[in-house]
Amino acid sequence: MSSLLDRAWGPVRDLLPARADLARMGRDPRRDVLAGLTVAIVALPLALGFGISSGAGAAAGLATAVVAGTLAAVFGGSNLQVSGPTGAMTVVLVPIVAQYGTGGVLAVGLLAGLMMVGLAVARAGRYMSYVPAPVIEGFTLGIAGVIGLQQVPNALGVPKPEGEKVVAIAWRAVEEFVGQPNWTAIGLAAGVVVLMLAGARWKPTVPFSLIAVIAATVAAKAMRLDAVTIGHLPAGLPAPSLAFLHPSEVPSLLPPAVAVAALAALESLMSASAADAMSVGQRHDSNKELFGQGLANIAAPLFGGVAATGAIARTAVNVRSGASSRLAALVHAAVLAVIVFAAAPLVAGIPLAALAGVLIATAIRMIEVASLRAMMRATRSDAVILVLTAAATLALDLVKAVLIGMGVAGALALRAVAKQARLDQVPLDRGDHGEEEHALLAEHIVAYRIDGPLFFAAAHRFLLELAEVADVRVVILRMSRVSTLDATGALVLKDAIDKLKRRGITVMASGIRPGQLRTLDSLGVLDTLRVGGRMYATTPDAIRAARTHLHCAGVLPVPAQLRSDVPEEAAR
Repeated sequence: MSSLLDRAWGPVRDLLPARADLARMGRDPRRDVLAGLTVAIVALPLALGFGISSGAGAAAGLATAVVAGTLAAVFGGSNLQVSGPTGAMTVVLVPIVAQYGTGGVLAVGLLAGLMMVGLAVARAGRYMSYVPAPVIEGFTLGIAGVIGLQQVPNALGVPKPEGEKVVAIAWRAVEEFVGQPNWTAIGLAAGVVVLMLAGARWKPTVPFSLIAVIAATVAAKAMRLDAVTIGHLPAGLPAPSLAFLHPSEVPSLLPPAVAVAALAALESLMSASAADAMSVGQRHDSNKELFGQGLANIAAPLFGGVAATGAIARTAVNVRSGASSRLAALVHAAVLAVIVFAAAPLVAGIPLAALAGVLIATAIRMIEVASLRAMMRATRSDAVILVLTAAATLALDLVKAVLIGMGVAGALALRAVAKQARLDQVPLDRGDHGEEEHALLAEHIVAYRIDGPLFFAAAHRFLLELAEVADVRVVILRMSRVSTLDATGALVLKDAIDKLKRRGITVMASGIRPGQLRTLDSLGVLDTLRVGGRMYATTPDAIRAARTHLHCAGVLPVPAQLRSDVPEEAAR
């Protein structure tokens, strides 16, 4: 019994925080505290904005930043990761709010957290590295577009039109603005965008997002613009509750929960990888990161929060501010908690248009023009994948876009690999035969070298090429350079051998690799070759056997030096 418990506990024990990670927090606390304060200043307007954009409310965004930020920092696999609500997650949550309400969002977050813990226990973190770079660039571009379009109604100071597709909502908001312009709202939003973008270029280390929000709030109060404020936030975090939905509705939430879990896992691991690249001597544990993010998403809904992920922008600020341990992320969460409990009345006066400006500027800064340009110029396939993924993100949703992008990337990759398979006619080596013998063999024997993979994507082209062989009596298949062989390739090979045999052509094979014998044997290809001993270790052995066969068949005259080895009736 104890051994069974140890076996079950082992995978979980490996995911818990290591003593070295916790001890690291005491090495340079001053730098970590300063970094945490800086990140909290940057994170405050983002947490409010993403909470509102998700449909769950500004308080939900703050609750997520506090609760998820704390648990992900303690239990995650990165020393520098900062977690909370993100724009990418907002894109996924909006349709869930529209269909199920706030309770649906909270339930989806909890289910997604359980799934992520399961992925961590199953050691699935390593598989996230297989997502192609053009897909990542494409959905990042698409997310930036969706975030920007989501903010159009608030930036224009009009009520959010009904609907789920962001393009249609933004268009109807523009139509309503044209009919009844609100120049004050658009002025506040534009001012925040300009200040953030210009300030980031001038002094990247200064938190211009907070400066812009404070300036917009002061201006709004001075002009008494209550119509464009976000309303009053509660004085504290929402009360914990598990009564999100009726149990009968939970099964219908599983598909969106899978989508949220997949996105949270992907974005968190991307952010952790970015933190490693920006720092020295840091390397995250992908499975621990999934575990920490899973616990964060389980706990956040219990306090009224929404689904969370590792936040690339806040993580980058954390690294650039000098953070060296998890203490910085914990300080960030603690500062936001103080703001929630102590400064809620001040936060309540922030204009909604100002937060829209923060998110629009964030969306613009998400677009790496140089990276996109390089990806578009790399190959035509990369450009197609990037554009298709971005368009699908705008037209459909993020998860479908990623699936479409990966599907197209896989198909194009298979196409490229299949093109590497070649069937080349190889001249027989003159060093093995005399001039006269070579001339005779060239008339009746042809050797084909199969290069590359022989699998389902390339096998039928191989069959068509081999079926065109004419005016020969022996075909030697040189297979030592076959890199991959699957069941389809083996069956096509068998079909080609049978067709050549029906035309009276003898087929021999040389250089079959040991790893390919099982596939060929299970599908009966070796049975065809074993009849008459048509399998040879090397090509010279196959050539000598082909010569002997043609001598015995009377196709070639028997040389005097070989007559003693050939049956008398065949030599006549």
